[in-house]
Amino acid sequence: MKTYIRIISFVKPYWKHLAVSIICTILYAVLNGLSVYLTIPLLDTLFQEAPQQEVVNQPSSISTAKNLLPDWIVNIEKDVVDTFNHFVFSGDKIDALLKICVLVIVAFFLKNVFGYLQAYFLSYVEQGTMKDLRDKAYSHLHELPMGYFKQERVGNLISRIVNDVNVVQNSISAAFLNLIREPLTILVFIGIALSISWQLTLLAFVVLPFSMGIIAWIGLKLRKHSTEIQAKMADITSIIQETISGVKIVKAFGMEEYENKKFVRETRNFFRMMLRIVRIRNASSPITEFLSVIVGAVIIYYGGVLVLQHHTLKASEFLGFLFAIFQLMPPIKELSTVNNRIQESSAAGDRIFEIIDTKPAIEDSKDAVEVNEFNKTISFEQIGFHYEDSDELVLKDINFEVKKGQIIALVGPSGGGKSTLVDLIPRFYDPTEGRILIDGLDSKNIKINNLRALMGIVTQETFLFNESIKNNIAYGLGNYPMEKIIEAAKAANAHNFIMEMTNGYESVIGERGLKLSGGQRQRISIARAILKNPPVMIFDEATSALDNESEQLVQEAIERMMINRTTFVIAHRLSTIRNASRILVLDRGSIIQAGTHDELILDLNGLYRKFYEMQFRD
Repeated sequence: MKTYIRIISFVKPYWKHLAVSIICTILYAVLNGLSVYLTIPLLDTLFQEAPQQEVVNQPSSISTAKNLLPDWIVNIEKDVVDTFNHFVFSGDKIDALLKICVLVIVAFFLKNVFGYLQAYFLSYVEQGTMKDLRDKAYSHLHELPMGYFKQERVGNLISRIVNDVNVVQNSISAAFLNLIREPLTILVFIGIALSISWQLTLLAFVVLPFSMGIIAWIGLKLRKHSTEIQAKMADITSIIQETISGVKIVKAFGMEEYENKKFVRETRNFFRMMLRIVRIRNASSPITEFLSVIVGAVIIYYGGVLVLQHHTLKASEFLGFLFAIFQLMPPIKELSTVNNRIQESSAAGDRIFEIIDTKPAIEDSKDAVEVNEFNKTISFEQIGFHYEDSDELVLKDINFEVKKGQIIALVGPSGGGKSTLVDLIPRFYDPTEGRILIDGLDSKNIKINNLRALMGIVTQETFLFNESIKNNIAYGLGNYPMEKIIEAAKAANAHNFIMEMTNGYESVIGERGLKLSGGQRQRISIARAILKNPPVMIFDEATSALDNESEQLVQEAIERMMINRTTFVIAHRLSTIRNASRILVLDRGSIIQAGTHDELILDLNGLYRKFYEMQFRD
């Protein structure tokens, strides 16, 4: 229930629309009851020759019921009935028939108008709530650290934000439509039924305890199975996402049939789970209806006896009672599904709030300050680091200082900790030991947005968006002057190939930039970093996956960008870092060598010398 209440709390910004919807719901329920109640005078007008005389010696069920009510309620009812009868029956039967027909038309017209308005304003609340919930979950994802995304499957996150939020929609209408309109409708028709015969009304409610017990049992079952359904849908979404992203590998290895079988296996499991939940969900309505029909048959028999044998009930009243009782069945059936929908929505809500409730491990400290420039040094002091899911140190005892304008190259075997080390600078992760100082200030005390604004990053796996080249270069910068974009592209050796494309800078490059070659994507990425114009640059193996020609063009762009910037370069190809101010050799998380290229090459037994000989042995 706590989850459901939390879902409902997202409705607050739309309380005005909700209030209008509730008012329309109330008016709909009243007019719905009135449209049925009008059948009694209609039947009296059509089929009675003269008003039926009350049996003096035998009290009617109506008078008995009235004795149970307070006097002020009885007086109000009497005034309303007298006014209505005076209006309707003041003329002859044809006049009365005309007036009743007009009232029926007006009642049904207004009922449907208010029904339409109620549905529109409630839909506004539903869609707005879903939008806000989805927005909150999506924006919170951006606050979570890199480690969170290494533990979660992308398809699972997509499923929660898309599919689970859609399931939550059902709970909004359940709370503010079914839990208001249906009980009101039931109360209105119960009032009509009680005013006609309290004995028959009590008999009708024999079915209620059985129905409520069945509904509660089904709701508990549904919540459990609904959680499993959403998890299975997340698995299916993950398979789709992974297969589409890796379609080239799938085709290269001829694994289409394997992937098809894997997908079919998951959808078959989903199909079976859906059938199970449909069986449970759909059981409540027919069971409730069948119990209601049994009670209805008993009512018809008992009411018929009162009309035909005891003469304590008029035929028109009995028919009106039957209309009222059978009008109770749809809202009761609808209410029988409300608990099911609430349980399903709560299960989906749990999965959404699991994202929202995940606290960012990396966030601004209370005393964080704004820093908009880098002036002197970046210092690494006693840095140690391990990932959350492991106690094994990936980095240990890292100590060095970088002065403004220096080029620091990081080399070493794969898994040595190079990429992890540079990820600590923009606080994608925080060191578990030691600290990083920017101009003497602990990076944890600098606002994250300010810290990352000081840095540009170009990685081996360049990510571009399915937008125009212009928008990719100016990503995060808004409406940037076109001449500046072209200038950045020229500096990145990208302008020529861009102009050869059909639409130039307006060319859309496909998802992840797949319409471009690897070297072209990398140069767009460098142009993006150049346009940002950060004082600190990080190149994480930016040329390792390129052919010789592309590497040369990219390397020229990188060297231009290094001028007057503090730069960290991770490179397997030592030819790209010969001119570095200092080279750090990392192995198993520790710095085992440090110096310039000329200094390190002289250490014949050093790891750097071994790398050099392997690459340049010819």
